[in-house]
Amino acid sequence: MLNISQTEVESRLSFDNPWWNGEQATPYTDLPPRDYLPSFYNLLTDLSVKRAVILLGPRRVGKTVMVHHAIERLLKAGVEPSQVMYLALDTPVYTGFSLEWLTSLMAEMNRLEPGTTRYIFFDEIQYLKEWERHLKSLVDSYPNYRFIATGSAAAALRLKSQESGAGRFTDFMLPPLTFGEYIHFIGKEGLVEADPDSERGFRAVSGEAMDELNREFINYLNFGGYPEAVFSERVQEDPSRFIKSDVIDKVLLRDLPSLYGISDIQELNSLFATLAYNTAQEVEIGKLSQNSGVVANTLARYLEYLEAAFLIKRIRRVDESAKQFKRARGFKVYLTNPSIRVALYGPVSADHEAVGALAETAIYAQWIHATAFIERLYFARWKKGLEVDLVGLDPGQRKADWVVEVKWSDRFFERPADLKGVLAFAAANRLSHPPLITTRTRQGSKRIDGIELQFVPTSLHCYSIGRNVLRRMH
Repeated sequence: MLNISQTEVESRLSFDNPWWNGEQATPYTDLPPRDYLPSFYNLLTDLSVKRAVILLGPRRVGKTVMVHHAIERLLKAGVEPSQVMYLALDTPVYTGFSLEWLTSLMAEMNRLEPGTTRYIFFDEIQYLKEWERHLKSLVDSYPNYRFIATGSAAAALRLKSQESGAGRFTDFMLPPLTFGEYIHFIGKEGLVEADPDSERGFRAVSGEAMDELNREFINYLNFGGYPEAVFSERVQEDPSRFIKSDVIDKVLLRDLPSLYGISDIQELNSLFATLAYNTAQEVEIGKLSQNSGVVANTLARYLEYLEAAFLIKRIRRVDESAKQFKRARGFKVYLTNPSIRVALYGPVSADHEAVGALAETAIYAQWIHATAFIERLYFARWKKGLEVDLVGLDPGQRKADWVVEVKWSDRFFERPADLKGVLAFAAANRLSHPPLITTRTRQGSKRIDGIELQFVPTSLHCYSIGRNVLRRMH
């Protein structure tokens, strides 16, 4: 049986690193960068902490493209091309070779002097068995190297980086496109402007702009979470095929079964389909087990796997006084991207019955990168049958700080007294900010029963969150 030769490996390395030969810096220079690039670049170039950077994220959100944009920045900043090395570890020619051998080979090929700072990018590192042990060894053995690894199997990467890379790895999560990024990608930022009456808010520049922003918001719900879909009319014509085959199926049928030894793939599919259909809804373990056909013990494991794989997020419940439940059996489930539901159950129009749930899912998804912040999010429901969609708790005092009620309708702007859950919760808690109610097109404030309510269109609020989260990161 023939073995892969060192010459073949060197040939592939030269192909993966065209800048070594003075060619085009990266193959993705014609694609716009994600808004997360500055924060990611600052992290990987901060050499004061000797850690590897692990770029996590679901499939098809642009991790490889962002790596190449970071490489381009390094080269433009004056880093010698020979000091920047990239390997796509899903390439068969690298199979069977250790990271240390590949690292040494690249250094030998580029005749680098000892002590030279080098940036090494391992793309799709989960394809290497026991990658975390090998990467930890490299971090310890090569203090002048900066190692950056990416992987789509977020479950394996996050769990193993926490278990085996303590003090050696720093995680960076790249979520699907925010609505603000989507608007930037399609060149329609002129639809919005800073709101002079709001510290960090935005407003539409005209009524016509508001209508167009809402049309793009529906497009965003259908396919806008994925960069490739934004630039491909073919993908937009059939987003379900692209998202389901490239994102959902590969995680459910390949990644999770191989990582966790799941034998009943149909069972996992059934559970996820149920969760996706019920995004932004409260789910009770017993009923979920009954509807999905998965026994409770297995169900608990599957939920952890799906959350670690960055397909869903769960938030817990509080009561009218913002008190948490000690034995809560239920939770609210959100897809990490509303387009996932569309891929399974078909596209939606502005008046589709599922738009309200998808809009709430989109708003929640804008906060995903703000890890410390999103851990403070809950939903409220109490005995009288009243509820509030999202509640933010103050991290210090653990009291309610603010609330958001997501409505894809202008009815509540005209009839604010119908917001019984919001009004009752605000009356029972000394909120730091007025309750915020999203609408379809209306914006302004109203006072009822001594409580000030802020109203803002859903699409504008979604845009504002994404922009403000990124602003805090930079």
